[in-house]
Amino acid sequence: MLRLAAASLAGTAIEFYDFFVYGTAAALVLGPLFFPTFSPVAGTLAAFGTFGVGFVARPLGSMLFGHLGDRRGRRPVLVLSLLLTGASTVAVGCVPSYATVGVAAPVLLLVLRFLQGLGLGGEWGGAVLLTAEHAPAGRRALWSSFPQIGPAVGFLLANGVMLALSALLSDAQFAQWGWRVPFWAAGALALSGLWLRSSLAESPRFLEIDDHARMPLAEVVRHHWRLVLLTAGALAVGYAVFYTVTTWSLAYGTERLGVSRTVMLVCVMAAVVVKGSLTPVMALLGDRYGRRPLCLAGCAASALWSFPMVALLATGEPLLMFLGFTGALIGFITMFSVIAAYLPELYEPRVRCTGAAVGYNLGGVLGGALTPIAATALAQHGGRVPWGVGAYLTAVALLSLGCFAMLPETRPVPAVEPVTGRKHATG
Repeated sequence: MLRLAAASLAGTAIEFYDFFVYGTAAALVLGPLFFPTFSPVAGTLAAFGTFGVGFVARPLGSMLFGHLGDRRGRRPVLVLSLLLTGASTVAVGCVPSYATVGVAAPVLLLVLRFLQGLGLGGEWGGAVLLTAEHAPAGRRALWSSFPQIGPAVGFLLANGVMLALSALLSDAQFAQWGWRVPFWAAGALALSGLWLRSSLAESPRFLEIDDHARMPLAEVVRHHWRLVLLTAGALAVGYAVFYTVTTWSLAYGTERLGVSRTVMLVCVMAAVVVKGSLTPVMALLGDRYGRRPLCLAGCAASALWSFPMVALLATGEPLLMFLGFTGALIGFITMFSVIAAYLPELYEPRVRCTGAAVGYNLGGVLGGALTPIAATALAQHGGRVPWGVGAYLTAVALLSLGCFAMLPETRPVPAVEPVTGRKHATG
């Protein structure tokens, strides 16, 4: 289990590195380079628009790769999704700017971002299911949380490279070629991920299935549409909070508050370190007390912390911004630490790869694609403190709270062995 979980974590980290490095570039540099005829605010909105296209592609990727995962196995999904995401990320680093090729530049950016999202949409379902279906029932949330640590590691890798380049290069050098280096590095990371995943065994639960679904998506839509919509709505707040902290706040802090790029990156990265460290701890609580209580608690915390978070951000003080970001990400990981166990448990094995991945990635469209755009627009109509952003996050948190309240608990029920009296989880 440790080797399997480590390989899933590493692969997920690499895929999310590819996805996050684009978000950071969109916040810091893509607007002026690819949309120079726009005003600064409109350029940022346009860059975040291409960022959002990746989220729109993710449900399509989950349908495509989910079909493969339910028909042919979880393992092939991991290899093909990693290849697609890695290749498209390297290609982003090679796209000429608007000054060189004109309108073709943002069009190419849009297409490659779509392919990135397509690959990542398949990645999550394969990585999580391979781990969850190998894990013992009583520790399923813990082992399944390892792929959920991957996004934190990927974010730290992406922003660590950006931070180092920001410190070593002048603004002109960074804008001219420095921002491309993290995209080119994705090629080496993808090759290492493929090597790690080459020795993974197929999910035993998949091998036990006798009647594989011929059209998994059709079955999900026919029999589980309500579950898909509820999980998408439930997960929206996690994406909204995460991308408010890790993407929108970078643009807001540097452009509106005048905080240096380096300071903003350090504050966000420090908060992500705390979030990543707490992931297995929260997952253990999910194994002990259930998935649903932690999800409800995380939603409530996100609703209560939204206004304090934007107020702390508006100070421009590093320590206070770090405190605001950390509180928001603790609420986020209280939910998302158990999601990798919760979503697969909600679906029957024959359509699990499609159902869980589609619900997860539709939540990304609702919470991740729209949030940077909505937050940027809302922040233009207030004073120094972006209260509109706080209200937006609170509303999304309450929506997700209602959706989680309508979902069932899935934690395996502890059973007592008749002779020894010892408890073990079943299910």
